[in-house]
Order: sequence, then structure tokens, then C-alpha cells
Amino acid sequence: MGVSNRKAGNATESPAERISAWAPFGIASFALLWSATLVSNIGTWMHDVGAGWLMTTLNPDPAVVTLVQAASTLPIFLFALFAGAVADRVDKRKLLIVINLLLMVVISALAGLVAFDLMTPTLLIAITFVIGTGAAFLAPAWQSVVPELVPRSHLRPAIALNSMGVNISRAIGPAIAGFLITAVGLAAPFAVNAASHALIIAALIAWRRPAAEADRLPPEPIASAMLTGLRHAAHNGPLKATLVRAIGFFFFASAYWALLPLIARGLPGGGAELYGFLLTAIGAGAVSGAVALPAIRARADINLLTVGGVVLTAAAMLVLSLVSVRGAAIAAAFLGGAGWITVLTSLNLSAQTSLPNWVRARGLAIFMMVFFGSMAAGSAAWGQVATALSVDAALLIAAGGALAAIPLTRKARLGQGDDLDLSPSAYWPAPAVDLRMGNVADRGPVMVTIEYQIDPVTEAAFLAAIHSLSGERYRDGAYQWGVFQDAERPTSWFEWFLVPSWVEHLRQHERTTLHDRDLQEAVTALHTGAESPRVRHWLPPPGRTAARGVPRGD
Repeated sequence: MGVSNRKAGNATESPAERISAWAPFGIASFALLWSATLVSNIGTWMHDVGAGWLMTTLNPDPAVVTLVQAASTLPIFLFALFAGAVADRVDKRKLLIVINLLLMVVISALAGLVAFDLMTPTLLIAITFVIGTGAAFLAPAWQSVVPELVPRSHLRPAIALNSMGVNISRAIGPAIAGFLITAVGLAAPFAVNAASHALIIAALIAWRRPAAEADRLPPEPIASAMLTGLRHAAHNGPLKATLVRAIGFFFFASAYWALLPLIARGLPGGGAELYGFLLTAIGAGAVSGAVALPAIRARADINLLTVGGVVLTAAAMLVLSLVSVRGAAIAAAFLGGAGWITVLTSLNLSAQTSLPNWVRARGLAIFMMVFFGSMAAGSAAWGQVATALSVDAALLIAAGGALAAIPLTRKARLGQGDDLDLSPSAYWPAPAVDLRMGNVADRGPVMVTIEYQIDPVTEAAFLAAIHSLSGERYRDGAYQWGVFQDAERPTSWFEWFLVPSWVEHLRQHERTTLHDRDLQEAVTALHTGAESPRVRHWLPPPGRTAARGVPRGD
């Protein structure tokens, strides 16, 4: 680890050149995977329509129908962090190919069971859970691949285009599904979805991912990687604010999705085709919103934009709960789609810009855990409310909850990571190790100490800066941190932190960002010693593990 006496600069980066909303399509790899994903998502939406409608034919009880939505989203809550740790450790392209191949096999089996009339409610929920588990392993890898496909300047429009692609598929897929269910049978959407996975596999095989730089360090153990990801999220202020806003929206908005099959069934002349039309209207509204977002975002703050999206979604639920007219329901679905894409894109962008590359998949996995966990919990809850009261009452209560969450989460500001430079800084020099120590790679925990000389006049400023720096220590891998003052020489201060192993400390060296460097230099600038603050590394005796309970300083 290294420190510097150079004061943190106050210069700010010049405003980024405005990038066209369509610029990422000029990058061949992005265009290839976007197109293949579009077709695959069309198949996915056809599948979702088929599964939701199939359950209404097997068991129309609201509590059972909403379990399909819960079974598809719960696995992401359960497995996304593990999947994110795997994605940060392995070749993402190979992982995506394997998971898509397995999903193709499972969905093909589902199509066969439906075609031969062998499906039951329990079996449908179980298979939906398995497919959701595959989606849990796909999602963090897909999300974290986007920054590999485009430069940072293109990240915002690339995320918006991905969201737009999802919603174009949402506009097309349900309409095709409704037609196929009526004209061919309930097995057709599942068969088409299986075929769409073959297309995405072909695109991934065609994608020539640039060779990654060889890792100098051994792969991080999965359990350790998961804990590191959780610690990073716990001390990442911009990400935590995004998660709070996500919970406040998705729990209530889940009622809109989970109850939609029952809304379609309860409308005059309702059926599979109307359900498809409602989903198509949602998709059309989302596409319209995605196209309009770049121009609106240039004039509106991301937080104000998100509030507008929540209001639109709540308004859609209010209309669906109060009006029993097909045309009004379709219009409300369109409105809800525009609100949904506005909030989802804003939250996704806020999460992406708050994360450095080394932990991106894990951080996005945590975001998706909150997203889908809120959706799963909400789906189950609103199903119970609809059973106890009515579908209309559940929608009305959910709309009120979404509106009430706006003032309750107002302090959790989105977009806090937009101006942070999270690229690697290569700021810490390699730590020196005496050759007589031998191989120290597996020894740990490691205690790192830094000694500062602080003028009493700047003591308060030092303590404020060092506590801000503590977040960086935790984000990059430390599991304990503290600061002490020398009783005999009160101008001497001693910062310490613990890292699980020597290898993990070396990973810290690679993780430090330019933003982290600025935090460190704000502390170092207050050091008054003739030499730089002294950094030392302490190891437990060979073959032993040091006590993990080191007293914490204030």
C-alpha cells in the first residue's frame, strides 16, 4: 500500500461529449448481441405469457396464479449474489453459453409436457423456479458485459438501448404469444422460446471477446468473493441509495405484473388475446418512453425523472382498479409501460455508475436481488390481498403505497456515482516482503497500519477525512478498521485495517480507484511529518491464524 503527500486536486473533468442515443449500434459487438438478445427476449415474453395463462387454466385462484411470478423472480433473490461472484471470476462469454444451453433443454422439456397435457400447477411452478434459477445466473453476467462492449462515454445510451430492446420484445412477444395460444396451442410459446435460446447461443459463439489480461493472482474463493461483494455494497453510498429507491418502487409495482393475467380475465371479453394486448401495450409504452428518455433526461434530473415514472405507474394501477373498459385498460397499460421503463432505466444506470469493474457483477447481482426479491415478495403479498379482498382493491392499495414511498425515500438520491472516477488508479505500490519470510500468500489475516503526524489544529478535519476513507478500506476488501491516538504523543495517529489474507491484500492494490486515491490524498494532505506516513504490514506467525477481534478505535 502507498500514500502520498500530494494534495487532492480540485480540478473537475470537463463535461463529457454528448453521445447520440444510437451511438452504441456503431459498435459491432454491441449490435450483434443486442439483436440476438432482442429475439431471445421476444421468446422469453412469449414464455411468460404462456406460463401465466397456462396457470389460469390449471388453477385460477389469485394466490396460485401470482406464484408463477414469484417462482420466476425468487431464484434471482436467492442465487444472484452467488452468480455474480461466479461471473466476476470466470469467462462471462463461456458462462452465458453454458447457461443458455441448459435453459434451452429445460424449456424444450416444458413445451413437451404441455403439448402432451402432462402439466400440473405444482410442476409448472417447479419448472418456472428452475428457469428462474438459470435467469439468476444469466442476469449478472449479461449486465456486467455491457461495459466491455462499449466505452464509458457510451454506457448511458447502451443501458437505455438494452432497456428499450427488452421493451420492444415486450411489445412484440405477448401479441405473438396470444395469437399462437389461440391458433396453435399453449405449447407453442414455450417451443419458440426454446428456439430463441439457440439463436443467442449462436451470437455468443460468434462474439469475439477481447482477450482479458492474465490475472497475476489466483482466483478469489467463491465464499470470500460473496462476502467481499456484500461488504463493498454495505459501504457504497451511491449503490445503497439506489437499493432503497428500488425497494420503494418494485414491491408496489409488482402488483401490476402479478395480477395482470387476472385483470385480463376479468375484463369484458377477456382472454389470452386481451392479455397479450395488455402486455403489448405495456411494451409499446415502454418503447415510447425509452425513445423519449434521452431528450427528457437532458432537461430533467434523474431523481425528478424517477418520481415521474413512479407517478405514471401508480396512475396506471389506479385506472386498472377503477375502470372496467377494455380501451381504458389498454391505455393504462401503455401509461404503466412508460412509467416502468423510466424508473427501471434510471435505477439501472444509477447502479451501473456506482460500481468499479472488479466488483460490477456482484454489485449488480445485489441490485437484482433487491429488484427481484421485492418483486417476488410483492407478488405473493398482492396475490393474498387480492384473494382476501379483490384484484381491484389490491391494485388500489399498491398504487397508494407506490405514491407514499416517494417522500419516504426522497433522501436516497440517485446518480451519486455519475461524477466518480472508478477506473483503477494503480496508486498503491507493491508491498515489500523480506525474502526470509518465504511464501506468505496464504498467511492471514493481514493487519495494515499507517502512522500519521497530525497538527492539533487540523485534528477535526483529519478525523472527518479518515472516517470517509474507512469506507474505501471496507469497499476494497478490509473486514475491520480503526484509528487510534498515541497517549504519550497526541500528534501521532495510527490507522489500521484487517484483510483476510496476503493475497486478498494484493487484490486491494488492484482494486483502488481514482476516487479512492482522492480520498486517501485528502487524509495524507493533513500529515505534517517530514516523510510520508509510514505503512507497515503485519502477519500472524507461520501456520497460525491471528485473533480476528482487534480493538476498534474511533
